[in-house]
Amino acid sequence: MSDPRQAALDYHAHPKPGKLEIRATKPLANGRDLARAYSPGVAEACIEIQKDPATAATYTARANLVAVVTNGTAVLGLGNIGALASKPVMEGKAVLFKKFAGIDCFDIELDQPDPEKLADIVCALEPSFGAINLEDIKAPDCFTVERICNERMNIPVFHDDQHGTAIVVGAAATNALHVAGKRFEDIKIVSTGGGAAGIACLNMLLKLGVKRENVWLCDIHGLVYEGREVDMNPIKSEYAQASGKRTLDDVIDGADLFLGLSGPNVLTPEMVAKMAPAPIIFALANPTPEIMPDAARAVAPDAIIATGRSDFPNQVNNVLCFPFIFRGALDVGATTINDEMKIACIEGIAALARATTSAEAAAAYQGEQLTFGADYLIPKPFDPRLIAIVSSAVAQAAMETGVATRPIDDMAAYRARLENSVFKSALLMRPVFQAARQAPRRIVFAEGEDERVLRAAQAMLEETTERPILIGRPEVIEARMARNGMTLKLGDEVDVVNPENDPRYRDYWETYHRLLARRGVSPDIARAIMRTNTTAIGAVMVHRGEADSLICGTFGETRWHLNYIEQVLGRDGYKPDGSLSMMILEDGPLFIADTQVHQHPTPEQLADIAAGAARHVARFGLTPNVALCSQSQFGNQGEGSGSRLRRALRILDERGVDFCYEGEMNIDTALDPDLRARLFPENRMKGAANVLVFGHADAASGVRNILKMKAGGLEVGPILMGMGNRAHVVSPSITARGLLNMAAIAGTPVAEYG
Repeated sequence: MSDPRQAALDYHAHPKPGKLEIRATKPLANGRDLARAYSPGVAEACIEIQKDPATAATYTARANLVAVVTNGTAVLGLGNIGALASKPVMEGKAVLFKKFAGIDCFDIELDQPDPEKLADIVCALEPSFGAINLEDIKAPDCFTVERICNERMNIPVFHDDQHGTAIVVGAAATNALHVAGKRFEDIKIVSTGGGAAGIACLNMLLKLGVKRENVWLCDIHGLVYEGREVDMNPIKSEYAQASGKRTLDDVIDGADLFLGLSGPNVLTPEMVAKMAPAPIIFALANPTPEIMPDAARAVAPDAIIATGRSDFPNQVNNVLCFPFIFRGALDVGATTINDEMKIACIEGIAALARATTSAEAAAAYQGEQLTFGADYLIPKPFDPRLIAIVSSAVAQAAMETGVATRPIDDMAAYRARLENSVFKSALLMRPVFQAARQAPRRIVFAEGEDERVLRAAQAMLEETTERPILIGRPEVIEARMARNGMTLKLGDEVDVVNPENDPRYRDYWETYHRLLARRGVSPDIARAIMRTNTTAIGAVMVHRGEADSLICGTFGETRWHLNYIEQVLGRDGYKPDGSLSMMILEDGPLFIADTQVHQHPTPEQLADIAAGAARHVARFGLTPNVALCSQSQFGNQGEGSGSRLRRALRILDERGVDFCYEGEMNIDTALDPDLRARLFPENRMKGAANVLVFGHADAASGVRNILKMKAGGLEVGPILMGMGNRAHVVSPSITARGLLNMAAIAGTPVAEYG
């Protein structure tokens, strides 16, 4: 096994030192670009900002730029290691901002231990940044720095160690009380840790309804009580109790919630035994908590436990909060992050945990139970719904409290934009989903027991008006839904076809036999297939009008599925023309055909593929621009696929289709209008092609997979063309989001082209 320490060092050192770099967002390829980016063009932007400072949000990156500032005096788990040694942590924080919320970030490490001087430096940074994230500054200096900065600066200043922890603790506590059947105003809290995070958590719990007299704060010296002089400050004094009790053991009796932000093994099993029934234990010290979960449950099996560690359920992790609260604050130009915004963040995080878990979070945390309850109080950081739910709630609260300088007029559109930033397919799929909401259709999934299918069905009910039909054993489906926290109601929201015992079985095998009796299918074979072959069952359902479209292929080989689709639906006059994959790339979508159906398509089939691709591209609100691609370039090779593509071009000419097409040509010629114009000035295509049709499946499949694996392309599809939207064969690598996209595609009409 490799050395974890060396692996971590190698991660930071290679292939480039550190975790950050700067990339330009505008071209700088020639003298014209240089003149605009710097002198003289840059002066125009400077003049506009001088006249109206608010335009800095338009002409610079400031409105999406955060500074992570520290002096390295309280680095998590390491203590006062100094500014320079803290830099890897701050770079990591910057990476999280970018990863989870698309926020650009500079880490700034300041060698300044004096809190007032540190605050002066931070305040001087205001022209550069849209917000400040204070990080790893020791208490009580952090309170001083944040107070001064908030008083003097007109942008949000947020000490994440305090407020980020408090927000996530608030969300976890909200749901823990929900599970325990208790209320904030009734509970007794015992807390260990009088530092920045501990005090901030207590302050937040008071805002959520906890009574101050019910809070008992302890630190390394014992209970914080009235009259104590050792290691006290005004902030701790606010929680001083008028009591003769002095130790944690003295005050733990009957506590509903233990909040630990202190050190290892502070809470003993004997203390846990004194707590109230269904005790809530937040043992957040890292890496060793105040008590290990198994030790707590040994004396309190009904305990609800959270830690700061990722290897136990309910990790209290600030990444659930800070990227999204800053995203919402920046997007409305907030001047501060106030209590209302923090509480909106808490409510959003807590509500998300109570909802059905997302397919993406389940994929990132395979093997974990992600069902709301004692072991799932807060969402996972990789839940993609966080940004839309939490950031929009924060932005709304900022507007309602009057601290937003750039209010958002259309919150629904804002949420959609946030979702687009997470799901690369969301923007292109929007017109398809809108159409899918207009015409309810019944979509049958052949592999109805697959977890991805179940998650897609759950999402269909939330995002479309389509009705899922699952082919599978009900008891297996129910067990997998329960395991993954899904709430589908079989027979109510979702129909189920049980291959082992369905009242329609006789109707199905008789239908299959009638269709294929003269192709060697006996009644016994028909009965066996309708018991075991879910793709054939789905095709029969579509043929009989009991479903509008079939989706299959989450396992198995494409040709195997196509065989049964053609057997059954071919009798209805449908034939697969080809498959079309939409690859979503950084600079827009690119459609590839035919990747699955025809290995060596004829000219007639190539013409059908081009026409089918044009029809389907129009479904996404795009104008098809079809290139017939080959090694041959406008007739310079007589052999190979070029000759078939040239004949396909003539067939399209004869048909008089009304979409733009051209060929045969190389891929670079299809995508580069200038190159194409130089090689063949009379070509009929304008701009770059958005559809590439290949004369061989190997070429189409190869391009698709290279774009997916090496260019970061996201595939939507494959879409089975020529079937009247009655069947689609997906690939085994498809995700639950991909299945949802395919269900929306299956639920919308195909535009007419050609």
